[in-house]
Amino acid sequence: MFGWEFPPLNSGGLGTACYGLTKALSSKGVKITFVLPKSQESIKVDFMKILIANNISNVDLKFIDSLLSPYISYEEYDKDLSKLKEELKDTFNTNPEHLIYGNNLFKEVIRYTKEAEKIAVQEDYDIIHCHDWMTFGAGIKAKRISRLSGKVKPLILHVHATEFDRTGGNPNQIIYEIEKFGMESADHIITVSNYTKNLISYKYGISKEKISVVYNGLEANEISLNETFNLKKHYKIVLYLGRITLQKGPDWFLKVAKKVSDKNDDIKFVIAGNGDMFPRIVEESAYLGIANSVFFTNFLRGIDIDRAYEMADLYVMPSVSEPFGITALEALNKKTPIIVSKQSGVAEVINNCYKIDFWDTWKIADSIIEILHNEDLHKRLSENGYEEVKKLTWDTAADSCLEVYNKFIINGGIHNG
Repeated sequence: MFGWEFPPLNSGGLGTACYGLTKALSSKGVKITFVLPKSQESIKVDFMKILIANNISNVDLKFIDSLLSPYISYEEYDKDLSKLKEELKDTFNTNPEHLIYGNNLFKEVIRYTKEAEKIAVQEDYDIIHCHDWMTFGAGIKAKRISRLSGKVKPLILHVHATEFDRTGGNPNQIIYEIEKFGMESADHIITVSNYTKNLISYKYGISKEKISVVYNGLEANEISLNETFNLKKHYKIVLYLGRITLQKGPDWFLKVAKKVSDKNDDIKFVIAGNGDMFPRIVEESAYLGIANSVFFTNFLRGIDIDRAYEMADLYVMPSVSEPFGITALEALNKKTPIIVSKQSGVAEVINNCYKIDFWDTWKIADSIIEILHNEDLHKRLSENGYEEVKKLTWDTAADSCLEVYNKFIINGGIHNG
């Protein structure tokens, strides 16, 4: 399995999904070698301790020394353009003239791919499972190398987000080409929602018969912190928790906060996260005149995430394009009602919530006020949403992945149970 983030060295839902899925697969007897890039920052980390290896006994994690890090931006990269274009064309069959991202990003993808190729020679495996575009080349190389064993191993691509999601519909051409080449090279594709399945079929020209939907799950945590928050003594709290980037809609969240604040002075907003839009969002809150109503926590980990959900009276996920949205499940698991955009995969599996177009800021604002000022409605959404989310487990997701695996493993395979 090729991935590019894993808790606690993650900055988004991809790492959370990889953890939940690998742990559930491991509990079913699947032996996993999980290959990650290793940044300079992670060298100092006690890897076994951080990844709680004794809880994922069947997962053998391997690092590739690389500068690659989750959700990295192109501004950080600027070297070796001509050589890189040749490598990209050779590896992904792309048009290097479309290379407008910082070129070192792709240099690290190529380096990761080459190192992954070495690991694939050494490892024994039945299935190749890749998470998102940075790993597609590694998976393709591993499949080619598997021919040496006399049995070509199936390549499964797991798409958690596409370039269309990350850029708000304005994809970088070379990443689009890498994604398309990977999808065409794969034996099968797993998406986290029908929303993403339909997007891939339409935008990448992939047959829907080649795509299976496996919804993300949740590792249930019924432990309540029962903490008292001073802010809640006087105000209702609306939470945004996620990366501060175009895809997640933090700018739309601010527009909603402005509309609510103009009508109510008893509602405050908390923005938890970081990302490339962070400075802009902070400045925008001041420009809109709501700096006293919006609080920024920066990126949260561990128990602080639980504290944020428990502090909140309502969670809002205004994503512009959200393949799934694990944070919505996490909020419901803390009995916090949610409003999610209709442009999200989680809207397909949760009924006890408000589903509103991300751009309909007036409707979102009115819904926030309605939910927070109607105790019966708030309680109903909280209790019913909590019961509903308990049915969405990583165990179910793992069973669905096993069904895909068993269709493609040659001469035998992995069997659930």
